[in-house]
Amino acid sequence: MGRDRSQPGDGHGHGASGPGHGHGHGHGHGHGHDEPATWRHRVKHLLAPHSHDSADRVDTALETSRRGIRALTWSFAALFGTAVIQLALVAVTGSVALLGDTIHNFADALTALPLGIAFALGRRAATRRYTYGLGRAEDLAGVVVVLIIAGSAALAAYEAIDRLLHPHPVQQLWVLAAAGAVGFAGNELVARYRITVGREIGSAALVADGLHARTDGFTSLAVVLGAAGVALGFPAADPVIGLLITVAILFVLRDAAKEVFRRLMDAVDPATVELAEQTAAAVPGVEGVREVRMRWIGHSLRAELAIQVGNTLTVEQAHELAHSLEHRLIAAVPRLTAAAVHVEPAIGAETVHLG
Repeated sequence: MGRDRSQPGDGHGHGASGPGHGHGHGHGHGHGHDEPATWRHRVKHLLAPHSHDSADRVDTALETSRRGIRALTWSFAALFGTAVIQLALVAVTGSVALLGDTIHNFADALTALPLGIAFALGRRAATRRYTYGLGRAEDLAGVVVVLIIAGSAALAAYEAIDRLLHPHPVQQLWVLAAAGAVGFAGNELVARYRITVGREIGSAALVADGLHARTDGFTSLAVVLGAAGVALGFPAADPVIGLLITVAILFVLRDAAKEVFRRLMDAVDPATVELAEQTAAAVPGVEGVREVRMRWIGHSLRAELAIQVGNTLTVEQAHELAHSLEHRLIAAVPRLTAAAVHVEPAIGAETVHLG
C-alpha cells in the first residue's frame, strides 16, 4: 500500500520497485537528476541512508513562518495602538460599550501570542519523537482563536442585553462615533492583512485569526451605529444593533470553526488532489495512479500516492522515476513540500496485495 516508510532523520522511505515489489519513496529533496551521475554516485545514492531535505525547501518553510510571525507582529502593534486610542476616548464619552470594545481589542491583540508560539514551534526540526516536526501546533492555535471568537460573541451578546436592561446615558456622541470608526478601521486593516498572508502561506490558523479581527471590527462598528441611533432619539438603538452584530459574529465563528475543523481532520481541497493525480499521470513511465492522499502539516502539504510502472523497469529506473514524479508534484501543487511515492508493477501487484 502507499505508505511513507520514512524513518526519523532519514528524509525518505527509500527504494522503488522492480517487478512484484513496491517500496515507499517519500523524498523531500532537490537532487539534480538532469546532470549525468557517475556509477559510484548512483550506487551510493541508491543504497546508503541519506537525507533528501533540500535547502530550497527548508528556506521556503522558514520564510513562510517568518512571514506569519511578521504578520502577527504588525497586526499586534496595530490592534494595540487602536485599543490605546479608544481607551483615551473612553474617558471623554463615559461609554460602557466603548470600554467593552476597548478591553476586547486589547484581548484580541493578545491572540497573536498562541499563533506566534505555533509559528515558532513549526520552525523546529523534526525529531525521532515528532517525526513530522511541530507544524500541527498551528491547528491547536486555530482552536484557541475559534474559542476566542466564541467568547467575543458571548461578550457582545452580554453587553447588548445588559444595555437593554440597564440603559446608560452616553455623552459626546461624535467622539463616540469616531472611536468606533477607529476601532473598525484598525480591525479591518488587521483582518485583511492576516487573511491575505494566511492564505498565501497556507495557514488556516492565521486566516481564522484574521476572521476574528473582522468580527471585532463589526463590534466596533456597532458602537458607531449605536451612537447614530442615540443621536436620532432612539436610546435602545445601541443594544439592538449590538444583538444584530452578535448574530453576524456567530456566522463568522461558523466559517472560522469550519476551516479549523477541516484542517484538524486533514481535509484538502479536492481540486488539489485532482491536480496531483493529473500531474502524476502525465509523467512518462507512469502507467497508473491510485491512492492519492494529502494532508497539511502546519502550512505545508505532504502527499502519498501509489503509481504503477512497467514490469521490466529495474530498481534504479523505478527509483529515478519516483524522483522525477516527486519533483513534478512539488513544482505543480502549491504548498506541497514532500511526496511519498509507492511504486508497484502494472501487472501482478494485486496478487502481492492480496497475499
